[in-house]
Amino acid sequence: MTKLKHLQGIVFDWAGTMIDHGSRAPAAVFQEIFRRQGIEITVEQARGPMGMAKREHIAAIAAMPEVDRDWHQRFGNPCSEAEIDAMYEQFLPLQKETLKNHGRLIPGAAEAAALCRELGLKVGSSTGYTRELMVEVSATAREQGYEPDFALGAEDAPRGRPAPFLLFESARRMDVYPMSRIVKVDDTTLGIEAGVNAGCWNIGITRTGNLLGLSEEETRQLPEGELAQRLVPIREKMIEAGAHLTLESVEEIEGALRQIDQWMDQGKTPAG
Repeated sequence: MTKLKHLQGIVFDWAGTMIDHGSRAPAAVFQEIFRRQGIEITVEQARGPMGMAKREHIAAIAAMPEVDRDWHQRFGNPCSEAEIDAMYEQFLPLQKETLKNHGRLIPGAAEAAALCRELGLKVGSSTGYTRELMVEVSATAREQGYEPDFALGAEDAPRGRPAPFLLFESARRMDVYPMSRIVKVDDTTLGIEAGVNAGCWNIGITRTGNLLGLSEEETRQLPEGELAQRLVPIREKMIEAGAHLTLESVEEIEGALRQIDQWMDQGKTPAG
């Protein structure tokens, strides 16, 4: 296999990109955490800040106008930092339990990572999950044939996505620079924005990720033509966020990597 000439590293997201088709586990838990406070939130509201570290995600949901209104009506005041902390403490054990049923690799994910190594890339990963949550996730992925060089989480940077710090730490651990030699692969717009802020190449995942939000079985059951129709606005959101290319799934990764390497051969950079 012909190795890539310019790219040296790749950083994959986890839920919706490599595991948990549709990124189902986080959304369900965010809904449950607010339900326990007597506040009903929609799947769309739960998914909106996806890509953030989980405490920041809870705070972002609480700050949404409709959620803030409902919180005021129920408690007579806005959601406080202490109340966010309390929900986050509930979130961790509930998410840990939920992840046990959402650790299945997305079809082609292990093969995609192996292919990247054959192409000469170092393979890293980052997530909004904590280290504690990633212990079981990483072990389950390893059993299925996927083990990146490292898995960075919420505690590994001063701020999560869309800040670039997890990617800067990824570059340090891979010993790869400049950032234009790294590709970020993510199914959230915040993840793509982090890649833009870091100066990476960015590939957005559309079908298996958060923005479509469907399990593998639900995706298969869509009426003919509906899937393609639904993916159009998702692709547009990814491009608007800064994705250089979009793929339905990571199993299509080789062509995208070779395209980026060819662009670099022509003198192009992630900035244009």
